[in-house]
Amino acid sequence: MEKLHSDIESVRVLVSLLVQKRVRHVVLSPGSRNAPLVVSIARERRILHRVITDERSAAFFALGMAQQSGEPVALVCTSGTALLNYAPAVAEAYYQGVPLIVISADRPAEWIDQDDSQTIRQQGALDRFVKKSYQLPAAIANEEEHWYANRMINEAINLTRLPRKGPVHINIPLREPLYEFHQKTLPAERVIEATPSRNVFPDEIINQLRQEFASSTNVMIIAGFQAPDPVLQRHIEQLAGFPNTVVLTESVANLTTPCSFSTIDRIISTVRPGEAGAYAPDLLITFGGAIISRMIKAFIREHPPRVHWHIDERATPPDTYKSMTRHLQTNTGEFFKQFLSTPLPLISASGYAWKWLQKAESATTKHEAYINRIPWCDLKAFSVLMPELPADSHLQLGNSTPIRYAQLFRYSQVSRSDANRGTSGIDGCTSTAIGAACSFDGTTTLIVGDNSFLYDSNALWMKQIPARLRIIVMQNGGGGIFRFLPGPSALQEVEKYFETPHKVNLKQLAKTHNFEVYKADNEAALREILPVFYGPSQRPAVLIVETPGEINGEILKKYFEALK
Repeated sequence: MEKLHSDIESVRVLVSLLVQKRVRHVVLSPGSRNAPLVVSIARERRILHRVITDERSAAFFALGMAQQSGEPVALVCTSGTALLNYAPAVAEAYYQGVPLIVISADRPAEWIDQDDSQTIRQQGALDRFVKKSYQLPAAIANEEEHWYANRMINEAINLTRLPRKGPVHINIPLREPLYEFHQKTLPAERVIEATPSRNVFPDEIINQLRQEFASSTNVMIIAGFQAPDPVLQRHIEQLAGFPNTVVLTESVANLTTPCSFSTIDRIISTVRPGEAGAYAPDLLITFGGAIISRMIKAFIREHPPRVHWHIDERATPPDTYKSMTRHLQTNTGEFFKQFLSTPLPLISASGYAWKWLQKAESATTKHEAYINRIPWCDLKAFSVLMPELPADSHLQLGNSTPIRYAQLFRYSQVSRSDANRGTSGIDGCTSTAIGAACSFDGTTTLIVGDNSFLYDSNALWMKQIPARLRIIVMQNGGGGIFRFLPGPSALQEVEKYFETPHKVNLKQLAKTHNFEVYKADNEAALREILPVFYGPSQRPAVLIVETPGEINGEILKKYFEALK
């Protein structure tokens, strides 16, 4: 039977341009108003599509796919609140710099606010969290309206790919009849290609920056979250070899250089107040997304550098450390390529890097001694889990405690680490990890808290979850982070109003969705089960790691005290 396309011209124009502009993946959520889009995309063999009913899960799934590939993934939903369920993931994509194309079917403008079914104000609903919103015409009646629709769709798709990448929203009002499919082919649409500008700084500026760098005695480079970049890594390795330079990274910065320091919190905890000035930078260089470590942010704010370069493609960059003196609006890799294209002037032999290396070694000794003497708890569990992550695998980290514990350990065997740190919400961690696993042929591990896991339990409802996905759930009685944070931990209401412990049988929940399930509630059991958990399997697997929630926070507090 011949597969025919929608009779609605705006739908055909949109689907044609998705194909022609190489958008390979589309996530569909069922509905009635979006039926012309859903059917036309499903019948297009050049587009790979998935059907995910829950729009919130669908959007985070698309986020995970786009995060791994770097290419835009499209989302299609029906009219009404379906679009609003995309908002958390779209906001995360905006702050993370991930390309998404949000396509929402809508009722025609004359029906909005008329107390008819699904007639909410969709136009511009995501304005604050997308690079731009577009409203297609409800009908294409002439050549100019066709040109207008073509131009907007081209612009929207291009904008997702241009620096800095991010989401866009295309709202498409559709009039009935919706279920007419008689068109044999899609139109051959005009394609507008966009070529990103290449920012090359004048030699005068670059020479000034080189001199500034070489003459600084204490240079600190802090890398925020970003995708792996082998070229940037080579540049950072070169910079980390200078005696006046220290490079601080985090797992989600994906810069596994041998000379960098990735366990920021445990190192900074060893710096005593009286000696802080010796470890503070006079030149700070920052790039990438948000930093997880509260300690380094507080340290820099208390000891501001004389000069702070921030490299960021955005026109309005964040001033996280309250010290920025120069915004370099360019791609980080391109900047360092130009910066290091010729030999630098004579570098200050300050010994700054040696001071930090000594602190790092001291912190490692204290860290290992403390880990060896503590009882079973979250921190002990992470000391077992992190070294056992498979080589060349990918890691997804849930927010709150998992990502904070992970920063206390080195695990360079993992080829990529990610987390939803654009907005730092607990929602959507599992859906994102499933989307990421679908874009990677190796093992993807998600480490997530039990509340976060339950919050996104609709993710388990998805079909065809890759068997190579592994989920580690830290079952510690609820929101364990609140027993560590100084404010909530001192309140008598911490358990009822902050931790919100649950009584859900996580093992039964995972089994219901056809996961293999394992459980460990002590160190020996965890060590024994991990090889089996990561072994060959025909199904995805969940490992529930049960720890005593009432002591986790206190042990973590004492950990940082032990480092001092």
